[in-house]
Amino acid sequence: MAKLPGQETLITEYLAYRLAQANRDINRQLKARFATEGVGVERWRILKVLSDGNGRSMGDLAELVLLNHPTLTKIIGGMVSDALVYRAWDPKDRRKVLMFCSDRGRILCHRLDLLAMSQEAHIVRSCGSRSVSELKRLLKSLIDSAI
Repeated sequence: MAKLPGQETLITEYLAYRLAQANRDINRQLKARFATEGVGVERWRILKVLSDGNGRSMGDLAELVLLNHPTLTKIIGGMVSDALVYRAWDPKDRRKVLMFCSDRGRILCHRLDLLAMSQEAHIVRSCGSRSVSELKRLLKSLIDSAI
C-alpha cells in the first residue's frame, strides 16, 4: 500500500475497512438465515457460549460474545423473558450471578448452529476450504498478536 507523497489511499484499501465490510456482509447473511427462527446473531452468540453448561458472569460473557455490557444487559433481559437463559448464584462466590442457557435455549441454539454451519458451508463452496482455513488462521494470528 506504499503511496507517493500527496497520493490518497482509498478507504477500501485499509485492512480495518475490509475486515468491517466482511463482518457486515457475513453477519447480514447469517441474520437472514436466523430470521426463520426470529433470532439475531447476537442472541446466537450468547446461546452458543452458554450452551456449554458453564455459567458465565456478565463481564466474561460480554467479552466472549463481543458486546458492550449495556447492550448485553438489554439482550439478556429479553432472553430471560423468553426463557432462553437464566441467572443463578455462583456457587463459589454468592456475591456473583452467573448466566446459564436453559433447555429451551439449547434446543434453539442447536437449530441456529445448523443454520450457521450451512452459511459457513456456503462460504467454503464459494471460496474453497483451503482459503477459508487459511483466512481463519490468519485472523486468529492477527487477533492473538493484537493482544
